[in-house]
Amino acid sequence: MATSEGPQRADATELSQPPDAPVPVGADAPILSVMATMRAMRRLKPDPVPREVLEDIVRAATWAPSGSDAQHYAFVVVTDRAKMAELGDLWRDVVDTYAALMGRAVPAMVDGRHARMADALRYQAEHFDQTPVVIAACYRRSGIGMSDLLDLPGNVELVRALGATRLRHLLAGARAAGGLAEASSIYPAVQNLLLAARAHGLGATLTVWHLFREADFRRVLGVPKDHGIYALVPMGYPMGRFGPVRRRPVGDVLHWDRW
Repeated sequence: MATSEGPQRADATELSQPPDAPVPVGADAPILSVMATMRAMRRLKPDPVPREVLEDIVRAATWAPSGSDAQHYAFVVVTDRAKMAELGDLWRDVVDTYAALMGRAVPAMVDGRHARMADALRYQAEHFDQTPVVIAACYRRSGIGMSDLLDLPGNVELVRALGATRLRHLLAGARAAGGLAEASSIYPAVQNLLLAARAHGLGATLTVWHLFREADFRRVLGVPKDHGIYALVPMGYPMGRFGPVRRRPVGDVLHWDRW
């Protein structure tokens, strides 16, 4: 049964599957097995990834749902070595920022599992220029424009249709709604991207560290102003092996009917 206190760091004691279970790879790999063995992979071989594989992975990302079925996502796939070197300079800087922040925000990585993760982060930063692929997951912003605010007849009609109580609720959640709506429309696509990569035998990890220097990443990637970058996903054939992930037991996180 779930407890009221959460751990400072995840008390991960439950394996997703037995350690000796087979790890299928391929487009027809069972989806639950793919999920159960989708480790974050930061140590990647420099071997190039075929373009047709990357197209298949992005195609799988587009199968995810999006708000109002708008499908305003876009994916920048970087394989050019010179462009990757530019990203590498930025990446090393944001990793330094992350390391400084995490030293204050959470307990030090003292156990073996988190120490290995810290080593992998450092390895990825030091070898980022050799990363085979980086995919930037973007989504078109949908904020209210000036023309919407100036549409007085339409706004009056909206007030009449909603009523005072509903309008108050709408305004209370409006600040968070825009960003969450866009995020909820792109992150399912990113998860599809990760699952498809794993099925094809590629290692990857979802990151948002670009937010520490978003303008610079936007410049290097050429992302237009009306699109937000929601994730950067370094990807390639892993040096390590896929295997079961270790997570908190489901009984620690599951609440029935209410918290």
